Amino acid sequence: MDQTTSFNTTATSQRPVILTGDRPTGPLHLGHLAGSLAARVRLQDSCDQFVLVADLQALTDNAGTPARVAGAVPEVVADYIAAGLDPERSTIFLQSAVPELSELTMLYLNLVTVSRLERNPTIREEIRLRDFERDIPAGFLAYPASQAADITAFRATKVPVGDDQLPMIELAQEVAIKVNRMAGREVLPRPEAVISAVPRLPGIDGKAKASKSLGNAIFLKDEPATVREKVRMMYTDPNHLRVSDPGTVEGNVVFSYLDAFDPDRDGVDDLKRRYRAGGLGDSVLKARLVEVLETLLAPMRERRGAVGRDAAVEVLRAGTARARKVASRTLSEVRESLGVFDL
Repeated sequence: MDQTTSFNTTATSQRPVILTGDRPTGPLHLGHLAGSLAARVRLQDSCDQFVLVADLQALTDNAGTPARVAGAVPEVVADYIAAGLDPERSTIFLQSAVPELSELTMLYLNLVTVSRLERNPTIREEIRLRDFERDIPAGFLAYPASQAADITAFRATKVPVGDDQLPMIELAQEVAIKVNRMAGREVLPRPEAVISAVPRLPGIDGKAKASKSLGNAIFLKDEPATVREKVRMMYTDPNHLRVSDPGTVEGNVVFSYLDAFDPDRDGVDDLKRRYRAGGLGDSVLKARLVEVLETLLAPMRERRGAVGRDAAVEVLRAGTARARKVASRTLSEVRESLGVFDL
């Protein structure tokens, strides 16, 4: 199918419009898959879906290592295709190559206050994790406005996110309301969050959510031996010292991953019952999880292996051209709504 004509680039159909994406700071992992990637794959047949590789937002806290961000861009695209996103059904595009998004961001920054950005709980937590204190890059503080631009540029009505991103959706809703009020009509729809059933997958260490930067994640491209080793290291129940001891399911990372990825729900429930009663060893649970993950990841590795750098760049080039057509129309309407002088 011709990729330049297989999409509704008007973004005015009756189907829901999805905007989603990731910062290219490294390969994607099972946390991404559970949090929103799996939902994107399901939604691409019933929605007009735009998938953003957010390289500009990645630079807000990686300005000193731009080569790392640039190098990760084709990696993320390969992971998308590995997970099941189809460039003929989802528009995959590069944020920095759509200048309309940057202009929308600048316009929206005039509609939000610094105090509103500082109250954002996600931003506050990220500032704490990065030890920025008061040395906060202006771009980092303002990236919720950039996300609002990304969402509204495509008139997105649905945004698949983890629950930690809900404050970003709220700001995008506020921006849409302000633009519509100034226009005296609905220019931008109010986007709604689509929350995953597994909003935060824990890291294999059990101490935080799975994260590239913390090195506690299983990546979509990990080879079988690496997956086995990472599962072996997984945090379970420190008081489950002998097979005969009753074990705790809550907080047990292996069960968190089984809940997220094992399609045999009755089987997982039976394992939980036996573990709580005593008589079920951690090694049995981990062997089950390795089998489940290998079944999940093996076809992804095969698809990923077929996507070279040139193919990933071509996917981005075609998707970005489509994305610019939609974003340009939205920008023109927003400029008119805000009374920006037009030549």
